[in-house]
Amino acid sequence: MTARMWPLVWLLFGTALAQPAPTAPPAPAAAAPGDYRQQIGALEARVATLKDEVFRTRARLTVLDAAVRQSAIAGAYIEVVHRNEMGSSFTLEKVAYRLDGTPIFERTADEGPLDDETAIPVHADALVPGDHTLDALMIYRGNGFGVFSYLESYVFTLRSSHTFNIGEGKRIRVEAVGYEKGGATRSLEDRPDIRFEDTIEDLGPETGG
Repeated sequence: MTARMWPLVWLLFGTALAQPAPTAPPAPAAAAPGDYRQQIGALEARVATLKDEVFRTRARLTVLDAAVRQSAIAGAYIEVVHRNEMGSSFTLEKVAYRLDGTPIFERTADEGPLDDETAIPVHADALVPGDHTLDALMIYRGNGFGVFSYLESYVFTLRSSHTFNIGEGKRIRVEAVGYEKGGATRSLEDRPDIRFEDTIEDLGPETGG
């Protein structure tokens, strides 16, 4: 290095020494106690709001439940029963029922003798007040003996419809009865028939609710 370069070196060295040293980034300031109290207060207010919403929701559900129960009581109820009053000359092989066109019950003798039960529960449920139609199907086979042995080849298919009206707050029991029409001169082949018996009463809370 020549003598003429030394002044330039010293100038650069002095400039570097004159630069300020880099400083570390400032540490985050500690949160003041007042900030925590503000956050806790906001959370407590939110919890109180949620509790109030839950209380209001429960109150609405209670009112809705009461309305539903009252609606059920103010509606109607139906009970359908099949009753067999046929004599020993006829064996019940099948019964089927429809309420307003919808199947509600069907049973055949293959599932067990139908004649063993005098009354068979068919259907029980809430019902919209108004006019309704119950359709019944009963199939009997002749059970002849002696001079009436020819009845064993007879199959009697009985169909009948029954229209009824049920008012609001009422309970109706409809009995569909398979029976023999009387008359000393009536032949056995003409005796099987169906009749319907209605019983209507006020609907109690234990049934509607």
